[in-house]
Amino acid sequence: MSKPVLDEKLHKIRHSMAHVMAEAVLQMFPDAQIAIGPSIENGFYYDFDLPRTLVPDDLDEITERMKAIIVEDKPFEKNVVGRNEAKKRFEKQVYKQELIDAIPEDEEVSLYSQGGFTDLCRGPHVDSTRELNADAFKLLSIAGAYWRGKETNPMLTRIYGTAWKNPKELRLYLKQLEDIEKRDHRKLGKELDLFSLHEEAGPGLVYWHPKGSRIRLAIEDFWRDQHYKNGYEMVYTPHVGKSWLWETSGHLDFYKESMYPPMEMDKADYYAKPMNCPFHIMIYNNSKHSYRDLPCRWAELGTVYRYEKAGALHGLLRVRGFTQDDAHLICTPAQMNDEILEVLRFSLFMLRSFGFQDIQAYLSTQPPKSVGNKEDWDSAIEALRKAIEAEGLEYEIDEGGGAFYGPKIDLKIKDALGRQWQLSTVQFDFNLPERFDMVFVDRDGAEKRPFVIHRALLGSIERFFGVLLEHYAGAFPAWLAAEQVRIIPVAESFFDYGEQMVRLFKAEGFRVAGDFSSDRLNAKIRNAQNEKIPYMLILGEKEADSRSVAIRHRSGKQENGVPVEDFIIRLKETIENREA
Repeated sequence: MSKPVLDEKLHKIRHSMAHVMAEAVLQMFPDAQIAIGPSIENGFYYDFDLPRTLVPDDLDEITERMKAIIVEDKPFEKNVVGRNEAKKRFEKQVYKQELIDAIPEDEEVSLYSQGGFTDLCRGPHVDSTRELNADAFKLLSIAGAYWRGKETNPMLTRIYGTAWKNPKELRLYLKQLEDIEKRDHRKLGKELDLFSLHEEAGPGLVYWHPKGSRIRLAIEDFWRDQHYKNGYEMVYTPHVGKSWLWETSGHLDFYKESMYPPMEMDKADYYAKPMNCPFHIMIYNNSKHSYRDLPCRWAELGTVYRYEKAGALHGLLRVRGFTQDDAHLICTPAQMNDEILEVLRFSLFMLRSFGFQDIQAYLSTQPPKSVGNKEDWDSAIEALRKAIEAEGLEYEIDEGGGAFYGPKIDLKIKDALGRQWQLSTVQFDFNLPERFDMVFVDRDGAEKRPFVIHRALLGSIERFFGVLLEHYAGAFPAWLAAEQVRIIPVAESFFDYGEQMVRLFKAEGFRVAGDFSSDRLNAKIRNAQNEKIPYMLILGEKEADSRSVAIRHRSGKQENGVPVEDFIIRLKETIENREA
């Protein structure tokens, strides 16, 4: 299956809107330096070097200028020029000069003009500004962006916008943005007291609060339990390793920029680990292995550290310290097909257990530069393809998109808002077995290379938690909720019964708390509702006399006079079945 065809019309509209915005900004700031302005998913942006900092009110003026440009019906005209001519046309634009210098000699230099504005651009664009709907675009935000993404380069002003074919499409998208904002995991994390990030103590490092830790522990407990049931063993490995380890693995050759600087100890350099895999291989190489010992399925919730650029950090979704739900399958070539099929099945089971049903696979094949022999690559790709088809998944093939060390499957899920997230990865590795001289003794008594398959089901606990938090808008199903039950006596005279219920539910293994404050009943219910607690048990005279509870569900549904033991049985079944 091939990749889906992008909406070429929308791409042209958004790219053209970026040029119209640049023209409007230059009208406001004639001496501004312009950088790049591409179309992106759902919109466009343009980067500027401006004489002053923009404020949100400036977007209104830019918008009005853009509308005026659109109604002028200016044609977009392409002009191919020589390099010297292009540099002359942009003699006062330092970023355009740099871009012109970077164009390969065998590529043409093309300019696009609308009216009096000209930009260095490959296109494509709409024929005229009349094809742009002045009521179907909106400027969204102002951000900072380093030139060419390098922190040593100047910080530019980036203006983001969105553009659509008609006002209805714009309204639908803006409504989706409102829903996304309400579900923002950073906002919910603060409101629900789940986690925090502290720039002053180290950016990109997560502080888990008690409630967030409760949910994380529920995720991890389920993860471990299912791994043991599926034939995995747990390992624990160090957080740092000597430079030899990373030289052997190749990380110091191709990944050093994303690693934290070394720490010198005992006259040697030690690095915080960016990956768990070399450590698992060290465990494997600690003893000799026969084909009878394989496959080895070793899993670890291993915390790793990667030096992400400050501008790329984003709540829990992009951090510098995170816990990978990592595993490595070490198997013989003959075991490969069965192992791939089983690990894919396991991946799908885990994702569906957390409520994700819309899952698509992406199969990445051998790139031009790679290690390993073609026969192994072909066998591995075929094993991945057969597994995908056996599970009945829709999939796309990314020709040549695999890593240099092996092909892979990426699984992407859609959340409650229809957004796609890449979570699970199943990745072959023909590189590390060679680098670390991994062997097993086969049936014929000869030493042979095993296959190594990297596998992450959730990706990382931090990122998965952020995705899950937004998917459920903070209203986690009971099996994951930090607090599953809130006991609410209607008056102080029923506090004893309330405390009795708290002890009972704790003894039954539930996460429970009681509200014994002096607040009015409506306030107690409202507080529990705002905290998105699945079940509130209201206790009054009738309940105390009959050893029952009045159940108020998070949805607002109410049940009266339910015997305590009956509710406990129901709640256990709900949790065991992982019902939403």
